[in-house]
Formats: sequence, C-alpha cells, structure tokens
Amino acid sequence: MKIEVNGTTIFYEEYGAGQPLLLLHGCGEDGRIFDKSVPALAERYRVIAVDSRGHGQSAPLKKGEALHYDDMAEDVKSLADALELKKPVLCGFSDGGIVGLLLAIKYPELLGGLVACGANLTPAGLKLWALAMLRMLYIFTRKAMFKMAVTEPHIAAEELSAIKTPCLILAGEKDMIREEETHRIAAAVPNAELRILKGEDHGSYVVHSEKLADIVLEYLIPAG
Repeated sequence: MKIEVNGTTIFYEEYGAGQPLLLLHGCGEDGRIFDKSVPALAERYRVIAVDSRGHGQSAPLKKGEALHYDDMAEDVKSLADALELKKPVLCGFSDGGIVGLLLAIKYPELLGGLVACGANLTPAGLKLWALAMLRMLYIFTRKAMFKMAVTEPHIAAEELSAIKTPCLILAGEKDMIREEETHRIAAAVPNAELRILKGEDHGSYVVHSEKLADIVLEYLIPAG
C-alpha cells in the first residue's frame, strides 16, 4: 500500500491485527528484511512494515535531493497520524532505530514502546571500519543515504532524558556500533532496558531472522 505523507509517497505493508507495531529498516534496505519475524509478530500485533523515504517501493529521491533522519521521522509521524495509530510500538533497526529515538524525543506521547536495534547518536558512534566503509560507499555511489549515514545524526545524550516511552536498546556483541555508544544511549534514556546480544553482529538478529520476533515479543509480553 502507498500513502502520501509529509510531501512524499511512502510504501508500507500490513499484517495481523491488534496494537500497531511499526517496523523500520536500515540504510539501503526495505521492509522485507523483517520477513522472517513478521509471521510471529502478526499473531499478536497489527504489523506495519514501512519502506523509508527514498528506499524500497517508497518514492525515490529527486536528483540532488538530500536525505535526513529528521525528515524520515516526520514521515513516520505523518503516517501514524494518517492511519490513526494509537500508541504504536516502533521497532527500528539501524537508521530505523535512530528515527525511533528522534520520534520519542520530539513526540513524547506518540509511541507506546520503542525497540531500537543498533542505533547511534552521532557518526562517531560507529566503529572506524564501519564509518570508513560508509564513506567509501558514498564516494563511489554518491547516494544520499550514505551521505546521511556519515554526517548524521546529531543527537545529544541530554535530549534522550526527555523520552517517556518505554525503551529496549539492543545491539549485537559484534556490532558496527561502538558498544560504549549503545551503553550511552541506554544510560541516558530513563528506565531503558539494555541488551547486548551475544554472538550477534549489526544485523544478524534482524535481517531475514526470526530472532527479532522472539526478542520483541519477550520484551512486550513479559512472562507471568
């Protein structure tokens, strides 16, 4: 399905019924990365897998058009309003996790919960090899998504203290995000839960993996 929001066209797919659960992918991907987790999540939630601005089946960027995390966050806010979503939970991976943090900061009453997977506050939160790789990708492709990844975001840890949304902060033990960056996020968000996943890298528990559904459901539906 496609919807006009915030001056662009956003593609999304829906599965299941119940409380809304938004899924946001990372740089250069689309909502299909969640394919292995959607079936289990859709048994309990109205799952909405979104293709971010300039990605997947959403409207491509115009020639020379820049891409910014703030715009992507406004896209999701506009989509949630247009679909009349009440307290959706947002599970965002990488870029999607950054967007989730921005939404939780700017719109404290919007989300019912946030699962941020492999997010960073600034480009310096990436390991040097990952930052170098993204810079090379931008040099060779000149794609706006890679320029964004090496120049943004710029979220101050102090901004996270305003978040009211219950948050689970995730990262892999072998993530491309510095572990101290993940700890810094979790320490700054009031009452956030932190999990560093043993043996996992940046996307191994998310991209075409059933593991994410298990983690999200365990967090949202605690035993007992």
